[in-house]
Amino acid sequence: MQLRPGLWRIEAPLGDRFIAMYLLAGSQRALLFDTGITASVEETLLPYLERIGFGLDRLTWVISSHCDFDHVGGNAALLGAAPHVQLLAGALDVPLAEDLQVLIDERYGEFRTSDGFDDPPETTAYIRQVASVAPVAGSLAGGETFDLGDRIIRVLHTPGHSDGHLSLWDETNSALIIADAALGASVLTADGHPAFPPTYRDTDPYLDTVRQFRGLAPGLLLTAHYPVYEGAAVSRFLEETEAYTETLDAALNAELDLAAVPLTSLDLIHRIAPRVGQWSAGASEYLIFPVTGNLERMVERGSVTVGTDAGGIRTWARA
Repeated sequence: MQLRPGLWRIEAPLGDRFIAMYLLAGSQRALLFDTGITASVEETLLPYLERIGFGLDRLTWVISSHCDFDHVGGNAALLGAAPHVQLLAGALDVPLAEDLQVLIDERYGEFRTSDGFDDPPETTAYIRQVASVAPVAGSLAGGETFDLGDRIIRVLHTPGHSDGHLSLWDETNSALIIADAALGASVLTADGHPAFPPTYRDTDPYLDTVRQFRGLAPGLLLTAHYPVYEGAAVSRFLEETEAYTETLDAALNAELDLAAVPLTSLDLIHRIAPRVGQWSAGASEYLIFPVTGNLERMVERGSVTVGTDAGGIRTWARA
């Protein structure tokens, strides 16, 4: 749907969720923010562009917000349809954005050895089936601008969910396009129910990103997996995002204070999950991402110590 002059939100199915891609078109040039998965391009994006009369020859750039498969997985399909387009990604995410195996090993498999957590084999098989990435033509660090002819789009470096996460600021439309840079208190299904935890990874950069968003005071906040937020709803979503990091801190601190022995990440997650979200047991284990971020911050501040158990799995204890 068209949200503002030259700004479209294009939602494609993603299991029981959706992925929102964004087209920003000006008088001379256009860019696309994210491509979803292969089917997002082939079954949703390309037919939609044809319906609104947008020719692919007008598209100059495709920018990937970050490296996750549901944001870069349509890159190969898009370049197949428009090989002239320049594909760009955040500098710190490029190795993962252009190589699915690196993404699986380094991002989704980060906790395999240290914490005994990994994606189920069927999840990894699904990622391989639905996503096809492509080499990145150039990298972005934040601060770059893209001239569409009648307005300028500014790139923001917005880490926390991933190291190289990017957002776009369309000042003319007071529209901030953030993909997964802020995640509220839960990632949602398409019908608005909790799907899995907010998978930010590095807590302080994540909160810095939210503060950066507040400083822009956008009238329109556009994410990848949530409804359109406008007006007062923008502040509410950002407040919810910040508050969840505090909710997680409180739950972790309570368990660490009670624990007589060091606890693994999964021990902590299983104990706090009912108090910090409404997800299935399997989905709750994806708390490994934000829990690790919060615990690492506690270690840096001296309130928690980190060790390993007899099996080499990481443990956490009150300092």
